[in-house]
Amino acid sequence: MIIAGIDLGSTAIKLVLVEDGQILWHKAAPTAPGQEKIAAKLLDEGLLALGCPGESVAKAVTGYGKHLVASADFVIDELTVNCLGIFRQSGGQARALINIGGQDVKVIRLSERGQMTDFKMNDKCAAGCGRFFEVAGRILDTEVERFGDLTAGVGEAARINSTCAVFAESEIVSLMAQGVAKEKIIQGLHESVARRIAGLCAGRDLQDDVYLDGGAAQNPGLVRALEDELCRDLHVVALPQFTVAYGAALSAA
Repeated sequence: MIIAGIDLGSTAIKLVLVEDGQILWHKAAPTAPGQEKIAAKLLDEGLLALGCPGESVAKAVTGYGKHLVASADFVIDELTVNCLGIFRQSGGQARALINIGGQDVKVIRLSERGQMTDFKMNDKCAAGCGRFFEVAGRILDTEVERFGDLTAGVGEAARINSTCAVFAESEIVSLMAQGVAKEKIIQGLHESVARRIAGLCAGRDLQDDVYLDGGAAQNPGLVRALEDELCRDLHVVALPQFTVAYGAALSAA
């Protein structure tokens, strides 16, 4: 039986179609008003791509907007399914997880069975999250998907000190006015976010196998900066943006 795992996040809606624990199809769309309709459209698109349009599937919903889908068969806590998804995607190796969402960052420790044993979340500020990169991309007129490639090999980064997203935006505008290279500003953003996340990790006694997921985990520039800040290697699974949706489908199964 095919199960649809739907993660209604603050910046993106992610949907996976899963059968026997395997992801058959996946896609994300920007979060906007009418989230249930967006999720339904993704589901229809996925079933059509698999050659089974209109097939009845179980819907497991999680994320910030999990209560907005009236037709959901299962409504599941996102922390629980995040742990399950990363544990399965890592082949049971994950013992710690840094999840960078659109509007928050979570640091989670996992047991040898993939269950959450410790959890900490940042304060409600977008400066260390995916939403901040989207705002910065608009200011810099650069797609966030290009941030990693643009900063490969960048030496000295622009220093961004603000821990508030609004003030950090002002810093970016000021640096641009001073003629600072775009690449150095982006690297400065990576390092600023990495410092905030490292502060959240302080004292958590993370194990060796630390995984990074969420949409921002697709940015190799941020991964490099975070590895440098934490002085350790990080693991990124193949579909880091869909870990939570995948875990929801697994939990329903």
